Amino acid sequence: MFDIILLEPEIPPNTGNVIRLAANTGCRLHLVHPLGFSIDDAQVRRAGLDYHEMARVRDYPDLAACLRLVAPERLYAIETGGATRYADVRFRPGDALLFGRETTGLPPAVTAALPAGAVLSIPMRPGNRSVNLSNAVALVVYEAWRQNGFAMEAP
Repeated sequence: MFDIILLEPEIPPNTGNVIRLAANTGCRLHLVHPLGFSIDDAQVRRAGLDYHEMARVRDYPDLAACLRLVAPERLYAIETGGATRYADVRFRPGDALLFGRETTGLPPAVTAALPAGAVLSIPMRPGNRSVNLSNAVALVVYEAWRQNGFAMEAP
């Protein structure tokens, strides 16, 4: 399926929601430290409900280690101000979707290192800052999954 990478997530319920999303879509979830919470935090567990055991979640000390081990064929960063809309990309199984911190997004050095067209945006009304992290992940993952016929893959 797809790999979801959260770079230094800060808000426990967002990560819990993404854990639940990963379990329901068959995506693998990768958490890059430092995290703004403990993965055992009650808020993470509550948001993920009983899906935590059904999701494939790994954590990494830094982004370089994550990318080395995940080794995605294609990496897309989802960031406010990206030049390409997420719905204009043809996603393929094995693609990795990278999301930044809730408060600061992705570091400019990360997005600058990606090829043209690999920094994707989610359309929103002018003057608004961003979409909630777990909502952004859901939008992009479900579009990628839809494009691939909602194919079911066993974990």
